[in-house]
Amino acid sequence: MVAENVMLSSLNQRIIAQTEHWLAYHKPANVSLHSESGTGLVAELKQQLRLEFLAPVHRLDKVTSGVLLLAKNSAAAAELSEQFAARNVSKVYCAVTVGKPKKKQGAIVGDMVPARRGDYRLTKSLINPAHTDFYSVGFQDGLRIALLKPLTGKTHQLRVALKSIGSPILGDPRYAPKMIADRCYLHHYCLQFSFASERFDIRALPEQGDHFLQPLFREIFLEKLAALDWLAI
Repeated sequence: MVAENVMLSSLNQRIIAQTEHWLAYHKPANVSLHSESGTGLVAELKQQLRLEFLAPVHRLDKVTSGVLLLAKNSAAAAELSEQFAARNVSKVYCAVTVGKPKKKQGAIVGDMVPARRGDYRLTKSLINPAHTDFYSVGFQDGLRIALLKPLTGKTHQLRVALKSIGSPILGDPRYAPKMIADRCYLHHYCLQFSFASERFDIRALPEQGDHFLQPLFREIFLEKLAALDWLAI
């Protein structure tokens, strides 16, 4: 099953696909999953949909937009969370980055260790490494488009990976704070997973950010993604 998003505004209208057990939601950038100073996205959505149970089964940083999978009951939460833990899901992200990377494609692999003020940095050790496959292509005005397929799920993994090769994400307030932009240009485009013996393919193109909304971005991203054949199921 393949589901593509449309541009929607109200909270419950941003649902891309759902069953009685789970829902896939198109999360906006700069929205927190859980309550910070106010009510978080999950609590708001749970209230609007009048659900007794709603829980995300993976993480998206506050600054990251895109596909978010949430379980509607504890059994579904356990099953889906186990798939993520066992790395039986497939995820593809897109990003706009700044600067020429040390390499333009391949794998970025290494241990992530805490740095200052909640940051992380990538090391050359491989004790419990983060692993990201990526492809980078020129876009415009010193910017590049990065296609990212994380094979692990570490905190800040993609943001740290791109910084480690000298091409940080445009607008990233933590890892590229001097690069001012209208948003952090990281988006979760596609999530593939199985549930009840059926395979699902959930996709959502970015709907926020001047660079993401340019027709050239969509053209390059979708063309390169098709050539990589990362989404065959």
